[in-house]
Amino acid sequence: MTEELMEDQMPKDPLLQLISMQKASGSWDMGAELAELCGKTTEEAVKHKPAQADRSVWATVLALLWLYGFKLDYKEEWQFVAMKAVSWIRAQTGGGVSQCVQAGNTLLGLQLQEGTLGL
Repeated sequence: MTEELMEDQMPKDPLLQLISMQKASGSWDMGAELAELCGKTTEEAVKHKPAQADRSVWATVLALLWLYGFKLDYKEEWQFVAMKAVSWIRAQTGGGVSQCVQAGNTLLGLQLQEGTLGL
């Protein structure tokens, strides 16, 4: 299958795009698609990642912040996606979640608390 054909099949709705990027584990990968969805470049997103944070934890926190910050009206549609992400984050041993939430808030221009995200 060509790359053009695959791109045509990707959902155009940002919420559906984000949901389709979630891995089976509940996490997201930090890549160009997630950064673009957040209105940032990959370089900006990576630059704001706390030094001690795992890249997938950072990406997953960004995805949660985006959902709560920009798609709260559609929570009924994405709440189980978020629950799976929170469960995955809690299972990680690397820590740095608080720093990821703070840095993500700064990057996305939000002021959400860990508790709001279920963390």
